[in-house]
Order: sequence, then structure tokens, then C-alpha cells
Amino acid sequence: QVQLVESGGGLVQPGGSLRLSCAASGSIFSINAMGWYRQAPGKQRELVAAITSGGSTNYADSVKGRFTISRDNGKNTVYLQMNSLKPEDTAVYYCHAGGVKYYRGSYYGYESDYWGQGTQVTVSS
Repeated sequence: QVQLVESGGGLVQPGGSLRLSCAASGSIFSINAMGWYRQAPGKQRELVAAITSGGSTNYADSVKGRFTISRDNGKNTVYLQMNSLKPEDTAVYYCHAGGVKYYRGSYYGYESDYWGQGTQVTVSS
């Protein structure tokens, strides 16, 4: 019922910047939280940043001061501005939507988690 489509990944040199975008589409009524996770080879998936519909944010300690998450509720889109990128930021970045309420005929449906397909971010000289 809901799809997440990410864009903006790529190859960047250390110290560079990238901006990720994730648009949620479908019969969406509301999305509680949207965010970004990442998974590097051989490591577990970890939270990078998240933002609620009210604008409250949460960041991993490793990205505080370098990454900024923002959200356009009207477009059901979340962004991740990544500055001062480091080689250790290299990973597949996944968009996440949590607490999604969607239209289902005359009723509403609810899904706790939706994930995007992932976008590769590589930081290397």
C-alpha cells in the first residue's frame, strides 16, 4: 500500500556532502516517524537519524553536527543532508517510515514499518 523511493546516493570524497531524499507514496493518511538507517558490510543496520511528524529529531552520536534530517509532511518526503562525510559513513542507506496509517476503502489500515530499497553511499578518495 505504501512505497518508499530513495535517491541521492553516490560516490563522494572525504569532507564532501550528499543529500538523500525519500518519498513515500500510496494511500497515505499519516506517517508518525521517518528516518534513515545504514548498514555497512559485515555490520548490523543502525539508526542514523529520525524525525517525527511534529519535527522532533534523533541522531546517532557518530553523525551529530554533520548530518541534518528534515521532512516535508505535505509531500511525505524525508531528507538527509550529509556534510563532512568520512570513509566510515560508507554504507547502504535505507529509508524508514514508522507508524503509517493509510486509507483502506472505508477504513484505515496501519503498518508499523516500511523500508526503502536502499541507496549506496561511498566516501572514498
